[in-house]
Amino acid sequence: MVVLCLAAFMATLDVFVVNVAFTGIGASFAGSSLADLSWVLNAYTIVYAALLIPAGRLADRHGRKAGFLVGLTVITLASVGCAVAPGLWWLVAFRVLQAAGAAALTPAGLGLLLTALPPERRAGAVKVWATTSSFAAALGPVVGGALVELSWNWVFLINVPVGVVAFAAAMRLVPESRDELVTRLPDVPGAVVLAVAIGALALGLVKGGERGWTGAAALGAFGVAVAGVAVAGIALLVVRVLRHPAPVVEPALFRVPAFVWANVTALVFCTAFGALFPSVVLWLENVAGYSAIATGVAILPVPLMVPLFAMVGQRLARRMPAGALVAVGNLVFCLGAVMLAWNASAQARFATDVLPGWIVTGVGIGLALPTLMAAATASLPPAQAATGSAVVNTGRQLGYVLGVAVLVAVLGHARHPAPQSDDGFRGRVVVHRRCGRSRCRHRARPHTAAADGL
Repeated sequence: MVVLCLAAFMATLDVFVVNVAFTGIGASFAGSSLADLSWVLNAYTIVYAALLIPAGRLADRHGRKAGFLVGLTVITLASVGCAVAPGLWWLVAFRVLQAAGAAALTPAGLGLLLTALPPERRAGAVKVWATTSSFAAALGPVVGGALVELSWNWVFLINVPVGVVAFAAAMRLVPESRDELVTRLPDVPGAVVLAVAIGALALGLVKGGERGWTGAAALGAFGVAVAGVAVAGIALLVVRVLRHPAPVVEPALFRVPAFVWANVTALVFCTAFGALFPSVVLWLENVAGYSAIATGVAILPVPLMVPLFAMVGQRLARRMPAGALVAVGNLVFCLGAVMLAWNASAQARFATDVLPGWIVTGVGIGLALPTLMAAATASLPPAQAATGSAVVNTGRQLGYVLGVAVLVAVLGHARHPAPQSDDGFRGRVVVHRRCGRSRCRHRARPHTAAADGL
């Protein structure tokens, strides 16, 4: 369980650790807009979401341990590529490889966890696994902030020792499991169409925010997205799932009400979370003037609250329905978001403007997300453990990419000419003319803009 949670921690950390590194990456690749930089996140989450289900199905068929080890190897090697990327789009390409590795690792790891434990222990184990992932999501900016003080490249290199240790431990400690009933290669065209649709939707949101919502590029992307969602969602995910001899998702999974509603809730919750997290980072770093390490420390209360209130939620789950507990967690998360929005300003005081809302947000995450994951996966049949967990995680990742895309669209729409303005977080990343750094002791007056949009 320790090995599998460690790998889940690393895969989730990659989604969020780059948030604090945005300023450093933008300064290194001069001329990159916020919309361009957002693809360092979006490329990862789109590919991750698109490949989770087919990767989970392949793990069920060919061996969950093999899928886990392959994914761990790919994500570790791709992290090295990210660290040495010579340009922004090279970095995006290696992020795509990272996502492919994470997509193989995540459902195989959760599938191994579910099949290795008796039914009465699965719900608790899934909550621990989900808490680990949530902890990684919240801790990402803290780790990123500390590493960015050295260089943004270290944000990716940190994966290498973790990956090597996890691989060695998994070879020795993790048992093999597979679904012996599956004999054919699962249907994968649906995942390809879905990836195109999600990518077009995110592109339309990002470019629409940059150019206004009347540009041909934005409308074209939205047209492709709508058509892709219609074809993928109706024709592929219904007809092919019902008729294909080896469907990428077994229809029986969607006859479980808790599984269906948990997926819907995960999509909505993670959309909000995916927008809130980078918005707070951008606010603190580029409007309130926090350094990368100060931003990471400011965000630290969330990883402290998530595991604590996950344990509180586990106790409350004995006395109230899981759905009610998830609903309470969502409402608490909303309250924290409102508190942060109410106090957002260019002169943010940590103790009064950031900390209260951020703590409440962490409480909401701790109550909602682990319980949600447990409710969705604990009752799955062991033969479909990896596939079912992949469906749930796909909903989460779709939420993250939609949240980031919506945030970028909102920021692009709320342009403001004044630097350090809190209106739309449109202050620019500035670099000193002499030393080429975004923050230095020379910075006594305004300098030249290095990356449009942040």
